[in-house]
Parts: sequence; C-alpha cells; structure tokens
Amino acid sequence: MSKKALGGIVILALVFAIVLASLFLTQPSTESQKTVSSNTIGVVTIEGVIGDFSNILGIPQFTPDPVEQIRRAQEDNTVKAIVVKINSPGGSAAKSVEIYTELKRLKETGKKVIVSMGDAAASGGYMAACGGDIIVANPATITGSIGVIMQYTNYEGLYDKLGLKEITIKSGPYKDMGSPTRDLTPEEKKILQGIIDDTYEQFVEIVSEGRKMPIEKVKELADGRIFTGRQALKVGLVDKLGDFYDAVDIAAKEAGIQGKPVLKYYTTPNPLSILFGGGAKSNLEGTGLEILRLLFIDKWSLNYK
Repeated sequence: MSKKALGGIVILALVFAIVLASLFLTQPSTESQKTVSSNTIGVVTIEGVIGDFSNILGIPQFTPDPVEQIRRAQEDNTVKAIVVKINSPGGSAAKSVEIYTELKRLKETGKKVIVSMGDAAASGGYMAACGGDIIVANPATITGSIGVIMQYTNYEGLYDKLGLKEITIKSGPYKDMGSPTRDLTPEEKKILQGIIDDTYEQFVEIVSEGRKMPIEKVKELADGRIFTGRQALKVGLVDKLGDFYDAVDIAAKEAGIQGKPVLKYYTTPNPLSILFGGGAKSNLEGTGLEILRLLFIDKWSLNYK
C-alpha cells in the first residue's frame, strides 16, 4: 500500500472518530441527567439561513437543526427555562413556521421561553422569535422584514445570444411555470401572486398571535421594512433591549432560579469545525453547495427574507 493511500485511510479514520466522539459527548446519559442542578437553563441556537440543509446532494452538513434542539428541550426535565438565541436573516417559509410551532409546543410544557436576538432576527428569524414569551433585542439588532418573496432569473436573452433553445414536454399548461427561458404568462403571475399572498397572511397571523397584536397593526408594520432593535421596541415587535446574558437573567427570574444559572446547549458540535479549529461553517451559506442549491433545488422555495 502506498504512503498516499495509507495517509488517506488515517485521515478518514480520524474524521470518523471525531464524528462518533461528538455524538457521544452531546448525548448525556440518564445518570448525568439526574445530577444536573435545578438552576439549569437550556439554550436553543438558530444560526444562519433558516432551512433544511442537513443533507444536500447526499453530503451531510452537520447543521444543528433548531427543531431538533427544541424537541430535546421539550423532553428535558432538567431545565426550567429556555433561551432561544437567534442570529438569522430568515429563509425557508415552511421551516420558519415549523420552528414557531415547535416553540409554541415547548411553552405548553410550562417552561419559559426567552428569545435573544443577535445581529439579525429578520423575516423568518423574526417569525421564530414570535414563539417566545419575551423577546430581547440588542439595540442594533436588524429585525422585522415581515414579508414573503419568490425570485428567479430569466436567462432568455442570454440563451438567444448563445443560440440556445429550451425544448419542453409537459403534462399540463403550468408544469413549466417559472421556466428561466421565458416570461410568466398573466395566468401564471396570478397563481404565484396568490401563493405569495396566502403565505404572507400566514406570517401576519403568526405575528399577531405571538405578539398579541391586532392584525391591522401588524399589517402596518408588515411591508417588508426592517427595524433596529430600538425601533422594534417602540412599535411593539420586541419586549426589552439587551444582550444574550440579559436574556439569560430574565429567563432565570421568570423560572424562579436563585443564584447563577447553568447553561445547557442543545447544538451538536460540527465535527469539521473541531477538525479545522472552528473554521468550518454550520450551514451552506457562501459555499459552492449553496450555489448549487439555489440553481437546482430552490426553484419554488418561498422565503421569508
């Protein structure tokens, strides 16, 4: 066996060992669960673009799924309250609704849910935040952006210049709706606008429910504009100004915890970040795989962003 092949085997074995170690380290045993003190606060992290990127093109991305974290928090009897740490510009409409729904279920367990907004908690990130009992924003947080968008690029002019022509065989008149090689027909535009409008209404209803705000008031703010944390406080989109540790203090007070609380994170460490000293990203944003996803997978992705 050549030295090059042997080296490759060693590297693969090392990566496999790190993956296994990360899984075992993040799954506390029943015995360790019993020894956790009663002043424990769970931390759920929502980081980056919201969406199901756990397996793109057959390649696992080790993305810490917020829904999975929330489910673990629901089942964890060692925590009295949860801080949801959000730093996200938004993303998938369906995934954002799923996160909000799971946070509602988490509150039904009797645990207090406090949201901490970081650099951004906009659009789908703001929808997720509405699942909390109390929202804490940094004064400079970018939030709001309540709205829905669907975009694609028309390459028809480029195809004409290159002498290319798309041949389409379809089962129905709308099956190639949104083709990048032609404009939408008036009927197709009406169909897509109806989808956007319905998804927007869902967003508005969630904000109204989560913030206990009249629909009419929400719609005044839901024109896609963004707010700083300080502006959001004035219009009722958040409850308090502060950082993550302020949110922790609020969670401790709401849960009746005396003394300094212990923080318990539900994220699974990215094995690649361990291997490369923390440099690996936990999502696909800015990578070649993200470009492929945008080109071939997200044609009909509805996004809160």
